[in-house]
Amino acid sequence: MSTPVWTTEADVPPCQPDVDYWQSTYCHLFAARRPWRYGCLDELLRDVADDKVGGVLVTDTQLRRIYHPYDGGADVFLTTSEERDRTRDRHADWLSSHPSGL
Repeated sequence: MSTPVWTTEADVPPCQPDVDYWQSTYCHLFAARRPWRYGCLDELLRDVADDKVGGVLVTDTQLRRIYHPYDGGADVFLTTSEERDRTRDRHADWLSSHPSGL
């Protein structure tokens, strides 16, 4: 998974959980490799849904599939159009009610 932190300085910032606002100029990307277990992303996904954190990417270890959640939805990037279609059909209830499914 990956999350960005925007700052006005090029130096890597310390964790600042109580900051309300700061002007953005630099983006620092953080990556972590975590073993999969049921529920391991629940807290992170809740923070994304509540718009507390953004720019999250969840990938497989080979970076071939990418899940990009955001407040209000998610984008899913898969390896082939066949895999995309299987996922779309398996999770049709995830799609928007818009005619394009977007």
